[in-house]
Amino acid sequence: MENSTKTVKNSLENYGIKNASAHWNLSPETLTKITLEQNLGKLSDSGALAINTGEFTGRSPKDRFIVKDDITKDKIWWGDINIPFDSDKFQKLYTKVTDYLSNKELYVRDAYACADEKFKLNIRVINELPWSNMFAYNMFLRPTADELQDFTPEWTIVNAPGFMADAAIDGTRQHNFAILDFTRKIALIGGTGYTGEMKKGIFSALNFILPVFKETLPMHCSANVGENGETAIFFGLSGTGKTTLSADPSRRLIGDDEHGWTKDNTIFNFEGGCYAKVIDLSAENEPDIFNAIRPGALLENVIFKNGSNEVDFGDTSITQNTRVSYPIHHIDNIQQPSLAKNPKNIFFLTADAFGVLPPISRLLPNQAAYHFISGYTAKVAGTEAGVTEPQPSFSACFGAPFMPLHPAKYAEMLSKKMKDANVNVWLVNTGWTGGPYGVGTRMKLKYTRAMINAAINGDLGPYCYENYHIHSVFGVAQPRECPGVPTEVLSPRATWNDDEAYYKMAFKLSNAFRENFDQFEMSSNEEIRRGGPQRFAF
Repeated sequence: MENSTKTVKNSLENYGIKNASAHWNLSPETLTKITLEQNLGKLSDSGALAINTGEFTGRSPKDRFIVKDDITKDKIWWGDINIPFDSDKFQKLYTKVTDYLSNKELYVRDAYACADEKFKLNIRVINELPWSNMFAYNMFLRPTADELQDFTPEWTIVNAPGFMADAAIDGTRQHNFAILDFTRKIALIGGTGYTGEMKKGIFSALNFILPVFKETLPMHCSANVGENGETAIFFGLSGTGKTTLSADPSRRLIGDDEHGWTKDNTIFNFEGGCYAKVIDLSAENEPDIFNAIRPGALLENVIFKNGSNEVDFGDTSITQNTRVSYPIHHIDNIQQPSLAKNPKNIFFLTADAFGVLPPISRLLPNQAAYHFISGYTAKVAGTEAGVTEPQPSFSACFGAPFMPLHPAKYAEMLSKKMKDANVNVWLVNTGWTGGPYGVGTRMKLKYTRAMINAAINGDLGPYCYENYHIHSVFGVAQPRECPGVPTEVLSPRATWNDDEAYYKMAFKLSNAFRENFDQFEMSSNEEIRRGGPQRFAF
């Protein structure tokens, strides 16, 4: 439903934005047309709109702040991830941003987060750019025409990519910023066109609201459900296959990135869309995502092949973080509404560039808690300046940049829910086999899919010696056999053909796990501490 500019012309004055020409709830088709008319984007051969987010092609974690006030001061895990911001400075900066947006042509959208009605969070998004508003349409849940008639927002996103802060005066680190204010219920974003700051702002807000006030665990995960009603959950950092592996044609997709787990064991999606990485995307390997890139989808920072409007998904000259957003109904096999019960399997996905973790292994409850708090994946050479060999990367709860509370709080909630629901937990390595990055090869997607399907179907057997081998360094149980997967692939040591080199690398990674976990030792019980790998002194 599109609202006319005239009907709601002055509605933004309540936000301090004066004399703006505000377009409300425009359709993706209209927003695409405006973007093209203003030369802010190009149309790809698939009909998807392609734009460039400018200086920032990803989040800027050091420029993410939370206002420290009576609501947050004693609850937030303050530090390098959750950086405090002064309330008075926020108000002054907010006024500067709204003054900047006054007298401009703006794009406003009413939407909501959380597919479970009991947790519904109404959001008003105010955008400087039309394609930013299209992203909001894609990624948040879309109210019906009737719901829009008397829509009352609880949270507001004010998004001004063209506004540059003065760090010395405004209290920011530099000219860009993303600030959450839980008292005013505002996500204030400026100086960056990267659209992901909007969705991650609301995700971060829910990561505080749900566990503190709603007894619900927020999760950085994807989820799907089978015909038998059993739900599978996929945790994983960017690039580990979270979106790809949850888009399974034999199961209905609940969502690809952000979910809640309620006390009555309902899993619900926060969002109304998907935000997928498209680096090296192909129709053969990831048909669901590839086919979702059509009119209404928004491509970010991609390059067209010479002389055409065909996307070169292998071109990373702008960024490795090329992405597409699209409404979830661009995927054929989805769960409607985006919620389900009966969580049965949890998968922790990691792209191990050291090539030493088993391609799939079963975790005991204390191991699951340890690996959840650790949130491991790896950086490979060439992805960041100065990275010349594999480097371990840890992000607590597989989403530390979005977690306002101490990781132990989320781990405690997850552990309880895993035990209460009697779920199986699996560690899946979607990274390298036969050696580290540069020597070995990336695990074949068809093998990873086969292993996940076997786990879901119960084909890996009960936890016992006949079915599993205990890894001598990491202590996890790797299956001896798996339908559709060569037996030698299941043992990472066997794929190396050099035991000494393998164990040297394995202990290098295990030590990195232990060193990272030192920060959580005091807040974790002895059972969780025993869930980690061995430490080895070279």
